[in-house]
Amino acid sequence: MTKRAIWILGDLRSQRMWDDSLKVLAKARPLAQATGAPLTMLVMGAGNLDADNEKEIDLAPCISMPAAAEQAAGRGAHHVLTIANPALAVPRSDVTATVLSALVADRQPWLVLMTLNDFGRETAAFCAQRCNAGLIADCGELVMKDNRVVGRCPAWGGAIMADITLADGWPTAFVTVQPAGAPIAVETDKHARIESVVLPEVRLCEGLRLKQRIMEPAAGRRLEEAKIVVVGGAGLGDMRGFGLVRELSASLGGEVGATRPPVLHHWVEEERLIGQTGKTVRPKLLISAATSGAIQYTAGITEAETIVAINRDPAAPIFQLADIGIIADATSFLPLLIRQAKQIAMRRLADASCALDKDNAAPPGGFGAMVRQLREARQWTAEELAEKTGQTPDFISQVESDQMSPPVAFILRMAQAMDVDPGTFLSRDEQAAIRDRRAQAYHQRTQNYSYTTLTPEAENSHLRAFMVSIEPHLAHKPVAYKHDGEEFIYVMSGKLEFTLGSKEHVLRSGESIHFNSDVPHKLKNLSGEPTQCLVVLYTI
Repeated sequence: MTKRAIWILGDLRSQRMWDDSLKVLAKARPLAQATGAPLTMLVMGAGNLDADNEKEIDLAPCISMPAAAEQAAGRGAHHVLTIANPALAVPRSDVTATVLSALVADRQPWLVLMTLNDFGRETAAFCAQRCNAGLIADCGELVMKDNRVVGRCPAWGGAIMADITLADGWPTAFVTVQPAGAPIAVETDKHARIESVVLPEVRLCEGLRLKQRIMEPAAGRRLEEAKIVVVGGAGLGDMRGFGLVRELSASLGGEVGATRPPVLHHWVEEERLIGQTGKTVRPKLLISAATSGAIQYTAGITEAETIVAINRDPAAPIFQLADIGIIADATSFLPLLIRQAKQIAMRRLADASCALDKDNAAPPGGFGAMVRQLREARQWTAEELAEKTGQTPDFISQVESDQMSPPVAFILRMAQAMDVDPGTFLSRDEQAAIRDRRAQAYHQRTQNYSYTTLTPEAENSHLRAFMVSIEPHLAHKPVAYKHDGEEFIYVMSGKLEFTLGSKEHVLRSGESIHFNSDVPHKLKNLSGEPTQCLVVLYTI
């Protein structure tokens, strides 16, 4: 059996990517033990640069090369190569492949393993071509079978796992490996050897020129960093069904994910694909709706803390992985879950509002953070939320930064924008007390000669209609003229002077006005004949 080394390429672009590299190292250990091949971790970076070259680095590594070498040695690597080259100042797959190919040509390792992500795929393809080497892509695990190394990879859309091995005569093979599910073993190897390599000037690929580089927008990274992810599958049926996944995600303040079929049908963008050929997520809560549970998808969710699966097929493989399984048609069940999620979210918002301190400042991560989370989950701008709640963008900014505590009316309008019953904010005792006040106000109005109810026996209803009559040139004496809720007035006949707060309006027959009832308001008949108004109230 060959004793040539198994190399693992370390990715220092972020802490998460470095952790994934260590997980690939952990996955390689059983193979190394079975073959006697030493494990070598490659830690690549720019090395010591002069001040001018340092200006070119626009993405600092998450960990220093010496510290990374020590971590790799403490997690099972027998040998650590730190490779310094100025060309690696900016992470590019073609540049990394050029540097790595030169080292591979010199040292002839057996296998070179890379993390299964976009950068790893591109780098492996470049290296395999330049080194005239073999390539196994999208590998879930590596095993020895019939004295050959075999990569188990998804095929036919993840419906089956294919065993892929190398043809005879290939000196080196590059492999992209899924890191999910492999624990990071912590063990100190006192015999691990750390070697620094400074390669000579590397000639980059001819014909390739960097035209532009930009940082990935935060929206593109949120899926992999989200604490809550809602994933939709083919069982949702169509784009409208997949819209339920978007709505539930927005209600929970999470991110949307998808399996391959929704991406192929263009229900969602490809950046939302989760699985072996997509992204790996590690949320605290993952809701998987109408997904069968193909290995190509589940490889990307195994590190979720809690998985809730919704599928009408009790034999669906997804239930073997789920912590909570719900046997139901997702398109019927999700609307019920969305309704509950919205109510809970707004109830939490109301509770946070009540918890504001006496200085009108919310505790860190409290009310303002919740408003921002709910707004961003719906992809609303601050201007859009301001318009929906009748406020200004500056007001929204102050609320989200906890510089002020908003009035109750703001929460009610936000609930209206989210299509949530404002009664969600009230405890049972509060709801009972409000029902009593609502009934009392209803009886007061119906006993007043100027009110004629159009909704008999509606004392406990939120929505009531009255016909209000005002004598000529007299002011109306309203009952409960200021209350939480909304009101609509339509002038049937006559001429009405309507004062809302400090602003006066004159309404003639056929004209109407809609307003928030928490603003004080008065009515006066300006004509010489009785004025009749249709008044519709919504109270909480």
